Amino acid sequence: MINPIAVQFGPLAIRWYGVIIATAFMLGIWLAYRKAQQNKIDPNHILNMVILIIPASIIGARLYYVLFTWENYRLEPLEVLAIWHGGLAIHGGIIGGLLAGLFYVRRNKLSPWLTADIFAPSLILGQAIGRWGNFINQEAHGRQVTEQFISHFPALIKNQMFIEGQYYHPTFLYESMWDLMVFAILTWRWPRKKTDGEIAFLYLILYSTGRFFIEALRTDSLMLGPFRVAQLVSVTLIIIGTVGISMLRQSKKKSQAGFKTKK
Repeated sequence: MINPIAVQFGPLAIRWYGVIIATAFMLGIWLAYRKAQQNKIDPNHILNMVILIIPASIIGARLYYVLFTWENYRLEPLEVLAIWHGGLAIHGGIIGGLLAGLFYVRRNKLSPWLTADIFAPSLILGQAIGRWGNFINQEAHGRQVTEQFISHFPALIKNQMFIEGQYYHPTFLYESMWDLMVFAILTWRWPRKKTDGEIAFLYLILYSTGRFFIEALRTDSLMLGPFRVAQLVSVTLIIIGTVGISMLRQSKKKSQAGFKTKK
C-alpha cells in the first residue's frame, strides 16, 4: 500500500491526494491560458477566473458528495471539512465551477461559448490526473475481481487495489484513460469545430458516456433510491450536449442564411 502522506513536517502532513489535485489544477490553468492567447482573449481573464472557479469547484464537489452521504457525517460534522480524506464528486465540482465561471463571464462581457470551449480540455485533463488521487486513497474502485484478472495490470496498480484481503477493479484507471482519450479528441476537434460551444458540449457527451458505463462497476456510487446518481447525471448531460450542439449549429445556419439574404 502506498503511503498517502507525501511529505511530513512535524504535525503538518502533505498528502499525495492534495499534491495530485493541485497538479491537475495547475496543468489545467496553463492549458486554458495558452488557449486564451491562441484565441486572442486576454489570458489574464483566465487567471482571474480561476481565483473564483477553484474554490467554487472544490466547495461544490464536497457539498455534492456530502449531500448524498450525509449519514457518514451526521455525527461528525467537522469531518465535512476533511477533503484530504477524499470525497470530492466531479459533478458537484463542475456545477460549482460553472456557476463561478458564468458569474465572471457575464460581469466581464466575455463570450460564454468560447470561454466554455477554452476550459473544456483543461477540465477533462484535470479529471484524468485527479483520478490518481483516488488511486492513492484506495477509493473510487470497482467490484471485487480475481487475482488472475488484476495480474494483467502493472504491479503498482495490482498491489494498491489489494484492499482488506481482496482485489478490486481499478475503475480510477479506466476513467483516467477514458478522460485522456476524450482530451485527445477535443484537442483534435478544436481546429475543426463549426461553432463556439461545440467543444464544451462534446466534452459533456464524451465524458458522460464513459462515466455511465464505468460507474456501473463502482461499489461506492452515490445513490438516489435504486439509481446511481452519476449515471442519472451522465444521461442528462449527454442529452444536454447533443441538443446543445444541434441548437448551436442551427443558430449558425440561420445566421449565415440571414447574412446571405441581406447581401
